[in-house]
Amino acid sequence: MSDYPHLLYELLLGNAPRGFAGTIVALKSAAYGTVAAEREQQLIEMGFIEGARVEILHEGAIARDPIAVRVDNITIALRRREAMAVVVR
Repeated sequence: MSDYPHLLYELLLGNAPRGFAGTIVALKSAAYGTVAAEREQQLIEMGFIEGARVEILHEGAIARDPIAVRVDNITIALRRREAMAVVVR
């Protein structure tokens, strides 16, 4: 058994399948490059904060993009590229 079992179950929201439900663990601002701080702040303002419940409700028809995500009680459309900055469990 691992000393860190939670590490086995964490994934990026952008890689999660439709129907996934979990909890936000962290934001990875490095996924955005030079505009990391601004993008991270936008995600936080939309409710993507540590501990928030998140569920993928719908995927777009082309390349599964964008995705409809419920964060706590708010539904938000999000590009998969942006969702790659959200670590979930």
